[in-house]
Amino acid sequence: MGMNCKMKCWKIGVLVLLGIAALGWVVMALWNWLIPTLFDGGRQIDYVQAMGVLLLSKILFGGFRGGHKCHERWHQHRLEKMTPEEREKFQSGMRGCCGSKHKPEETENS
Repeated sequence: MGMNCKMKCWKIGVLVLLGIAALGWVVMALWNWLIPTLFDGGRQIDYVQAMGVLLLSKILFGGFRGGHKCHERWHQHRLEKMTPEEREKFQSGMRGCCGSKHKPEETENS
């Protein structure tokens, strides 16, 4: 199971990198199609410059806040409404093959 998990994590990582690379290509293609025709003096960019534009737009418009705090509060609110049995069932279901930050609490008898 451990090897299967590592392979799954590698596949996800490769897919994320391919997605970022494809997004950079889309930015480059759109820039080279639109900017030179819309703006006098606009010039085409290469792939590295397109990745820079993508990073710059992330910094200016998206920031590096993480954006997941709202989801964490929502999940915490849902967990507070659950019974202890429902909470344990939910948390055990969330523990995937790659593990979780949340470890099952040990009882005093064990």
